[in-house]
Amino acid sequence: TILDDIKKLVTGNPMNVTISIGAAYGQGSMLETSKAAQNALELCLGRGGDQAIVKGEGKTLFFGGKSKEVEKYSRVRARVISHALRDLMDESDIVIVIGHVFLDMDALGSGVGIVAAARGLEKKAYILMPPEQDSSVDSLMGLLLKSDVLKQNFITEEKALNKMSRKTLLVVVDTHKPSLCISTKVLEKAERVVVIDHHRRSEEFIQKAHLVYMEPYASSTSEMVTELIQYMGDEVRLHPLEATAILSGIVVDTKYFSFKTGVRTFEAASFLRRSGADPTEVYKLFQEDIETINARSQVVKRAERLLDNVILSYFTEKPQNPTLAAAQAANTLLEIKGVHASFVLVPTEEGISLSARSLGNVNVQKLLEELGGGGHMTVAGAQFKGLAMDEAIDKVKKTITDYIKEGEAK
Repeated sequence: TILDDIKKLVTGNPMNVTISIGAAYGQGSMLETSKAAQNALELCLGRGGDQAIVKGEGKTLFFGGKSKEVEKYSRVRARVISHALRDLMDESDIVIVIGHVFLDMDALGSGVGIVAAARGLEKKAYILMPPEQDSSVDSLMGLLLKSDVLKQNFITEEKALNKMSRKTLLVVVDTHKPSLCISTKVLEKAERVVVIDHHRRSEEFIQKAHLVYMEPYASSTSEMVTELIQYMGDEVRLHPLEATAILSGIVVDTKYFSFKTGVRTFEAASFLRRSGADPTEVYKLFQEDIETINARSQVVKRAERLLDNVILSYFTEKPQNPTLAAAQAANTLLEIKGVHASFVLVPTEEGISLSARSLGNVNVQKLLEELGGGGHMTVAGAQFKGLAMDEAIDKVKKTITDYIKEGEAK
């Protein structure tokens, strides 16, 4: 393909040349078609580049996207975004932060960072309490709620709606999809919105955002927020517990600094450590009970190799925290020698959840988008409703097989 041919060009630069293409057809007028093509190109770049996206009549086709995100060493954009965010906060009466459904460490940690920044600018700031969250977040949330200084920063959806005005600034962290936000009511009411996310951009997007900071190369939203805080000014200081919360977000998304970890990731962690973050406390947050470890060992035992480098397994019963359990099991399977990608299915209250992990050779984001999910090239997930476990397994197997036939996995 043209995407592969471009990458074969020799320029003398250690980084490969890549191309991003946006195309459209059947959009009505030529002006509308041109706008659709431009939107497709922006979507390409938001997903990390090295791909082509074609917007057709009621459908969008994705091609390529096999290159890993390249870390950016310049902090110019982070500084510009930080100053813009500070200006928006200065013009606001209060700041409200919302994450995604099933709040995780990264969403909570980055949210805590935004609240700290607002407090330094003498603005009242709140984090929307989630109706549901990963069990790993329970321990961190418990620590935050025990703090007399920090517990007042958490509010319910009802209280948030009552506090909001036209001057309220809403900061959405760790997601850019309206359907994944903890509260669609709060999002709809907000007139001033900021989006901070490290996931590759999808078609669904918060269109009314005043400021968008998306960097697929970043390890986590917590890393991005840490950099923003450093450019906010000396008046923004982190409480040690806040620094610990933000560090936990980086740790969980990098799997203890082993995935998507760049120079800026370590520099962010260094800043947090100087701000009082406790690595031992972070480690304690991820301790598990014996039942969870036993359940995961059974998943490893029934694992099936679909190819030499792709492995799939499943839970037979719903664990205490299905989403987290599946993610941890997928990480464990990826530790097996020779495995490049792992897939784990788990029963949930809503149906079946699929967690996928990759070393980068297999683009699990693109693969799971075929199943209605998404994520990163190396970390992705999907949900199935109305399917039995054996039906879901067959569906995943077929999708992986079709993906391999297309020559995407090597």
